[in-house]
Amino acid sequence: MCGILTVLDSKGNPVELRKLAISHVKRLRHRGPDWSGIFSDDKAIICHERLAIVDVTHGAQPLVDKGTGRILAVNGEIYNHLELRKAHLAKPHDFQTESDCEPLLYLYDEHGPEFVKLLNGIFAFVIYDPRDGDFFIARDHIGVNPLYWGRDGEGTLFVASEMKALFDICPKVEVFPPGHYYKASEGTLVRWYEPKWAAPSYIPKGAADLDQLRQSLEDAVRRQLMCDVPYGLLISGGVDSSIIAAIAARHAEKRVETAERDRAWWPRMHSFSVGLPGAPDTKYAKMVAQHIGSQHHEIEFTVQEALDAIPDVIYHLETFDVTTIRAGTPMYLMARKIKAMGIKMVLSGEGSDEIFGGYLYFHKAPNAREFHEELVRKLEMLHLYDCLRANKAMSAWGVEARVPFLDPTFLDVAMNIDPEHKMIHKAKAGQGARSGRMEKHILRQAFDGWIPDEILWRQKEQFSDGVGYSWIDSIKATAERDISDSVMANARHRFPVKTPLTKEAYWFRSIYEEHFPNPSAVDLIPDGPSIACSTPTAIRWDAAWASMADPSGRAVAGVHDNANT
Repeated sequence: MCGILTVLDSKGNPVELRKLAISHVKRLRHRGPDWSGIFSDDKAIICHERLAIVDVTHGAQPLVDKGTGRILAVNGEIYNHLELRKAHLAKPHDFQTESDCEPLLYLYDEHGPEFVKLLNGIFAFVIYDPRDGDFFIARDHIGVNPLYWGRDGEGTLFVASEMKALFDICPKVEVFPPGHYYKASEGTLVRWYEPKWAAPSYIPKGAADLDQLRQSLEDAVRRQLMCDVPYGLLISGGVDSSIIAAIAARHAEKRVETAERDRAWWPRMHSFSVGLPGAPDTKYAKMVAQHIGSQHHEIEFTVQEALDAIPDVIYHLETFDVTTIRAGTPMYLMARKIKAMGIKMVLSGEGSDEIFGGYLYFHKAPNAREFHEELVRKLEMLHLYDCLRANKAMSAWGVEARVPFLDPTFLDVAMNIDPEHKMIHKAKAGQGARSGRMEKHILRQAFDGWIPDEILWRQKEQFSDGVGYSWIDSIKATAERDISDSVMANARHRFPVKTPLTKEAYWFRSIYEEHFPNPSAVDLIPDGPSIACSTPTAIRWDAAWASMADPSGRAVAGVHDNANT
């Protein structure tokens, strides 16, 4: 994971803009603490803060195409870069590195903007051509890697990995949308990622082929083990991260870069879990680690440590969304311990709930059509929630999070399954989970035997609940103590746009605006979902949800085993 800041279509003084860029890219150095690089001319400035994961010795950026002179700065990983080098480049090119990112320059040269459709990876990048000042910006299919842009008062375009590098330069900062690219000479945002399963009114009819599902996810994990530095596994104790860890453990002894012919550089797998003492997830995470044979590290935190960290978490996550902050705080604390052990990359389980309907409110989906349409809505919003949390909480300490469930090839397999196969049916009384069809049932079936049954058939805990129920309860109690009733009664006057509905939300919003006073920073955060991470469209599934403001999974009464406790 890296940080980029680029100044394009320059309208100002090049010398002063270079000074400005250097000062502001430092705000992204947590994302890339290993090296800093810069290119500048009279039309553009390309800054890069590097986290060295692949080709540590030679992969510094910006990268230069010696043939065309184009400049490239990337925040990302291109998992199929070896295949791209061999199968999709017809001309000879003067490669300078073994970096997974350098092929982007030559693919752009040979294929033009549409080359992004060939990529399997997570990325946000800029290619600049000094010959004519043209530039090209692109972001990955789901928006795993963040990207923001805006223009200053003179019209100069700024593009950066995080909003904090732009908010005091640009009057209006916007999210560069996932699955899009922009070529300056054409002047239009183009949606390049348009999978059939996401088309309006399209409902997949594919069979639930468990062998194909399992193999596709195994392939995705194997691709994402591409790494020249020590890496680890995040194990929450839930089924998603446990499956990813179990797959990774089967391929950990060999280097995927050499088709598993050579021994891995870092053969011992390290796994990590986080929680308060006695957290629900901790014992299950340990059980998985023992099952796969990883060296496991249980990271404990106190409620006070987490409460004290919230202002820093909000600064790094750049959001006031309640669920994201609740879950992001333990992850932020865990990331610091992971980095302290020398780990620079981790595999995580984000995305599965959005693909298979794992959130507890999916129990209330009325039919297969609405079930699938809600999955699509969730995936389209993921860059504002779980992807944002995983990426920024980890990159706050210079750790890269990879998310195999969101691999584009796996998405095509999983999202083209008839949603009828994903719908949830309650288990028969006294006959166990397998007698019904619980959340993510087909995923669990596909990996039967890979992890202990206690985890495979365990009901979902939202991460912010699973680290210990007292964590959320303590946040609420702190907000209740610090935000008076009279202050809350006037919330609509202080925050007329996206008015917070709870004291907890008011507290988070206040901290956010202290960090980011630019009015457009509020526009970057969507209106918060009111019930258990649902989108507003799904609220109609249960009339009782319309008046609920707590997004915890425990709030879904009648579904969660510990609802309202």
